[in-house]
Amino acid sequence: MFSQPKNRTLAAMLALSGVLIPVSGLHKFYLGQPLWGLLYLLLSWTPIPKVASAIEAVWYLAQDGEQFDRNFNLGDAPQEAQLHAPAQSVESIATALRQLDSLRAEGLVSEYEFEQKRRQLLDRI
Repeated sequence: MFSQPKNRTLAAMLALSGVLIPVSGLHKFYLGQPLWGLLYLLLSWTPIPKVASAIEAVWYLAQDGEQFDRNFNLGDAPQEAQLHAPAQSVESIATALRQLDSLRAEGLVSEYEFEQKRRQLLDRI
C-alpha cells in the first residue's frame, strides 16, 4: 500500500468519511502519516478532527494532481517519466541523500522519516 502512489480522490473520500463516522484520521494513515492518524483517533471524542478532516478533504480536492503528488507522493513522477530520467539524476540523488543525512544528524528529521525518504530516493535509481 505504501509503495503505490496515493490517490487524491480516495484520500478526500477517507477524509470526508472522518466527518460522517465517529472515527477520524483514516486518510492520514492512507497518506503515510501514522502519527497524525493516531492523534486524530485520540482526539476523536472532540470535534477537532472532524473539522480538520473536512478542511483537508476540500484541500485535497482543490489541489491539482501535480500538487498532490508533490505533497503526498513525495514528488513521484509517473512511471513513464522515470524511465527517461537522465544519468545525472544519480548524482542529484546522492546529493539529496547527503542533505537528508545531515538533517537526520542535526535531529531535524526522525530516523523513521530518514529511512522512508532514503528508500524512496534509492528507488529512483
